[in-house]
Amino acid sequence: MSGGGLLVAGTTSDAGKSVVTAGICRWLVRQGVKVAPFKAQNMSLNSFVTRGGAEIGRAQAMQAQACRVEPTALMNPVLLKPGSDRSSQVVLMGRPVGEMSARGYHGGRQERLLGTVLDCLAELRGTYDAVICEGAGSPAEINLRRTDIVNMGIARNARLPVLVVGDIDRGGVFASFFGTVALLSREDQELVAGFLVNKFRGDVSLLEPGLEMLHGLTGRRTYGVLPYRHGLGIDEEDGLRVSLRGSVRESEVSSPVGEDILRVAVCAVPLMSNFTDVDALAAEPGVVVRFVDRAEELADADLVVVPGTRGTVRALEWLRERGLADALARRAVEGRPVLGICGGFQILGEHIEDDVESRVGHVEGLGLLPVRVRFAREKTLTRPVGEALGEPVEGYEIHHGVADVVGGDSFLDGCRVGQTWGTHWHGSLESDGFRRAFLREVAAAAGRRFVPAPDTSFAALREEQLDRLGDLIEQHADTDALWRLIESGAPQGLPFIPPGAPA
Repeated sequence: MSGGGLLVAGTTSDAGKSVVTAGICRWLVRQGVKVAPFKAQNMSLNSFVTRGGAEIGRAQAMQAQACRVEPTALMNPVLLKPGSDRSSQVVLMGRPVGEMSARGYHGGRQERLLGTVLDCLAELRGTYDAVICEGAGSPAEINLRRTDIVNMGIARNARLPVLVVGDIDRGGVFASFFGTVALLSREDQELVAGFLVNKFRGDVSLLEPGLEMLHGLTGRRTYGVLPYRHGLGIDEEDGLRVSLRGSVRESEVSSPVGEDILRVAVCAVPLMSNFTDVDALAAEPGVVVRFVDRAEELADADLVVVPGTRGTVRALEWLRERGLADALARRAVEGRPVLGICGGFQILGEHIEDDVESRVGHVEGLGLLPVRVRFAREKTLTRPVGEALGEPVEGYEIHHGVADVVGGDSFLDGCRVGQTWGTHWHGSLESDGFRRAFLREVAAAAGRRFVPAPDTSFAALREEQLDRLGDLIEQHADTDALWRLIESGAPQGLPFIPPGAPA
């Protein structure tokens, strides 16, 4: 017998689908329900490696954590990693299968993946009591409906009830809800059970007349109004939730333990990947993390991070064009801390041979680390474990570049020279002891009287965030009605809202 299911769709990208899905998952698991997340197709540069060596969207790994289960490739069978505005690498069941243009993908390849997607969902539903699925973008993208495998395409084939999430903080949520339903075909509309308002500020009683009118217009109820909460944008997939020269996420910096704060500048390179690597730094009391795009913004930074990127050569050119490359070189000479992660590590090396990603061949790197990089067609996907600075470290690797380290001191399978550090390991800063040891080195080199907090646990903070998401659902959604949806499907007799999908 198949377990229950629900598709969480959104009126737009970044409406809050990922965090609402995680919140529903955490609420269910606290009720003793065996639950799993699922997203048929994810477009994201923020990815993760499972213990089985499969690459999936980091949002689905976070949702699996909300479910207290180990993430697998079944939970995100198709991952698209953009390499430009027009093409993406297609990752199928955790393994890259090639580059494809958007036209080529939507022109036929996507439809052919529907069987794989449905098989994965069926396997999860046969194993778990409930599967909470996340859509992508909007279900009313009428130009893409014919080939859709992640919104109404999967809902129709798997007979999933659909809950539409709208971000009221953006404005226009009632029009968005109504328009989303009205642009769907009659068959698709039969599965749209209702709505969930996200990021509401103020007095809910002022919103209720609008919700009643929406019910009258659509025949569909609102299952909850979630209040605006800061700092819940964990492991986003579509955007940084920061503006340049803005603090990372919506986090508030706690008072430092020592006398000084520590300033971290992250170079906002093109096609930045796994920007969540710096979340663990931002979680430390007294550490201020900012994304920057100008050379002068590195001047007062105690640590500069060059993060991962899906376009290493393009990011290298960008750093040179903006004067950031010269600023990084000056920092290295002055013994001021620089950390390169994955693509950022490759950029800091002597040269790059790339016939795979950019296909430009030989490119000179910044020459700050004794490393030579050659891009291989086979992608490295591993979960390494090791030790650095006297502390145990875990991480994960996702890269085509193979690094030949020809000097320097060993550092997480990469190297360091003075205060310039480089590694392919994502997620290493989530290891608490290592992070504290690294920050002590940075503070000493920067001349800051900064002291890492002795008890910051990134894993515990992540659990607290997931519990806060579960609390939002439990306290502000009609959970009895949600469970009926998951268990029994969309209500019968939902009215058709014209005009419906175009012919």
